[in-house]
Parts: sequence; structure tokens; C-alpha cells
Amino acid sequence: MKELQLLGTSACHLCELAEGVLSHCLAQGYAWEVEVIDIADDDVLISQWGEQIPVLLDPASGAALCWPFDGEAAIAFAESAA
Repeated sequence: MKELQLLGTSACHLCELAEGVLSHCLAQGYAWEVEVIDIADDDVLISQWGEQIPVLLDPASGAALCWPFDGEAAIAFAESAA
């Protein structure tokens, strides 16, 4: 199972859209485990990613896919980072 992380904040409209994109991919049967991480309480994550959220990360490789992305881009990212 592919492990991914979605960085964002709870008050972010774009982050909600990104969650929807990933939910749609999961509903199509992609075997991903997506951990949603709220960066609001982490100064390091805010300084690193705050202006780019939502960001989809592959924790194994460190690769990042910044918004905007659609389902096709998320699938390509997850497959290339495998």
C-alpha cells in the first residue's frame, strides 16, 4: 500500500478540494493510505510549506506535489514515487 501525506490546514478551501481529489482516487480503488497533516501547529512545516499548501508528499522519497493537482496528476505522482 502506498503511503502519502497531505499537508494543509483546517481552514483552507484548497485543502478541502485536494482532499476531494484524493477521496475520488481512493474510491476508484487506488491502494493508498493518506495521512492528512494539519501544519497549523508546526512552525517548521508552516515555514517550509505554508505558502504552497495543499501539498501531497511521499514520505518514503521526500517527493512533493504542490497544488493545483487533479486526480490524474495525483495518480502519476503516486506511481512515479513508488
